[in-house]
Parts: sequence; C-alpha cells; structure tokens
Amino acid sequence: MGVGLAALCALSASASAEAPKFEYAKNEKTDAEGKLSATKTAPVWKASAQAGLLLTTGNASNTTVSSGFRASRKAGKNKLQLDLAGAFARSTIYLAVDENASGTIEENELNRITKTTSQSWLAKARYDRFLSVSNALYTSASLSADEPAGRILIGSGQVGYSRTLVDNKVHQIVLESGYDFSYEDRSGSDQSLSIHSWRIFAGYQGKLNKETSLEISTESLFNINTLETSAGPVAPFDDTRFNNQVSLTTNIYGDVNFRFSFQSRFDNNPAPRPNLELPYDAGFGPLADKLDTRTEAAILVNFL
Repeated sequence: MGVGLAALCALSASASAEAPKFEYAKNEKTDAEGKLSATKTAPVWKASAQAGLLLTTGNASNTTVSSGFRASRKAGKNKLQLDLAGAFARSTIYLAVDENASGTIEENELNRITKTTSQSWLAKARYDRFLSVSNALYTSASLSADEPAGRILIGSGQVGYSRTLVDNKVHQIVLESGYDFSYEDRSGSDQSLSIHSWRIFAGYQGKLNKETSLEISTESLFNINTLETSAGPVAPFDDTRFNNQVSLTTNIYGDVNFRFSFQSRFDNNPAPRPNLELPYDAGFGPLADKLDTRTEAAILVNFL
C-alpha cells in the first residue's frame, strides 16, 4: 500500500507550468477630490510565501513540490513587485513491453521507470507608475521555463496602461492593455521564436465575507507578427494565448491562510514536445498539447 505524506496541507496536481499570478496596481492614497494625495507617507512593504509537498511511496510513487513568493513596495505614486514560483512533479510507473511477442509479460519484460511530469519556474518583476487613483502605466520583465511543454526558456517584457473601473471595500475590477514581447527557446526543431503581441488583461478581486476573498483574472495575448515554426508559418493572430486563474483564499489563523486555485493556459501554437531517449522519425515532430491546467491547494503565509 502506498504511503502519502502531505506537508503544509498543500496538494498540487499539475500538467503545466507555474502560471504567473496576475496582479494589478491599486492606489489607495487620494485627496478629497479623488486625486492622488501629495502627502508623503512611509513606504508600504508586503510579502507572502506559499509551499506545498506531496509524497507517495510503494505501489504508487510520486513526488510533487510547489512554491511561491511575492514581495512588493509601494511609495507614493510608485509600486514595485517581485514574484517567484516553481513546480516540480516526478512519478514512477510500471511499463510492460512484450519484447518476444509471446502474448504474455515475462519477468524481464516488466520495467519500472521514473519520469518528470512537471518542471517549471518563474521570476517576474513589475513596476507601476500611478497617474491618478484609477490610471497607471506599467512595465514588467520575466524569465520562466516549462520543460515538459517544450519551452526551455522564456524571456518576456511588457508595457501598457492599467485602468481601475470599480474600487470599493467589496469589489475591484481592473482592465489593462499593452504590448508584450516574448522570446521562447524551444525544444525540438523550432529552436527559438520572437513573438510580438497585443496584451489584454481583465481582473476581479472580491470579498465574500470578512475572512474569504475571490480572485478571477484572464490574460489574452495576440501575436502581431508572422512566426516561422517547424509546423509551418503562423500568421498574425494565429498564435493566440489565454492565461486564466481563479483562486479562493480564506484566513485560518492570524497571518496563515488557505488558498485553492485553478489555472489554465491555452496556446494555439504549442512548442514541439521534448526529445525522448530515442529520436523521432524523420519528418515526425509531435507538438505539445494546446491546453495545460493546474489545480492547487496550499498554505499561504503573510509575514509583512
């Protein structure tokens, strides 16, 4: 019988990279006319971390680790934010191959193999410059990787405009539009791609009650340049990507919270699958799946 050990009450089942947690600017310092206050206040620091671990041994052997860290500093009209995240999953399974074509599996035809099913990480920095209580300009830069999805390294930069449509004690709705540049170092025959995209983002934050909050966000990226891939040229707006997230966070005690989240990532032009132990046949280059999802439950600790 397999034995499971769950640390920090976190369980993660993943088929994708650690998706970035979408965060948008919110400026709370205003004067009586709703304009940004000129009063100098001390910088506001915030920091939080989350982690999860799942181990099983015996007949079913799995190791799943996920982690995340966020820190931000807001002073006057300026806000700087840093995000770090990672996910790793490795599974051991039995594989039977009837090598002598006898119709049955003999002792030497049953093998136990170990495969990495998730291996991803993200580092992202974002700067917001507030123009008014509802308007801001933003820029960000990130590095990430998702090897099972065929992306060895992804470098990305964004600039754009952020508009807060609703902002009260219960609800906040934000829209963003801007430019995204992504450089993808891919596995297989695609080598690398430079993608120029139009970015649209919509985010919602709401309080269900005093202890529980809900966050929903969606990011859309539409390529505006033609891409040359191993599967053929990709026309503008044919490499559409959607990154979505829904999360529910509730307070357990003090600065300790429980978070349940679901993330989905759709890429209409997926990368080639990573190479296996044996090379693919000439002319055959399978692509990764277009849709990846991640479901996670984890403990979140705020320490600033």
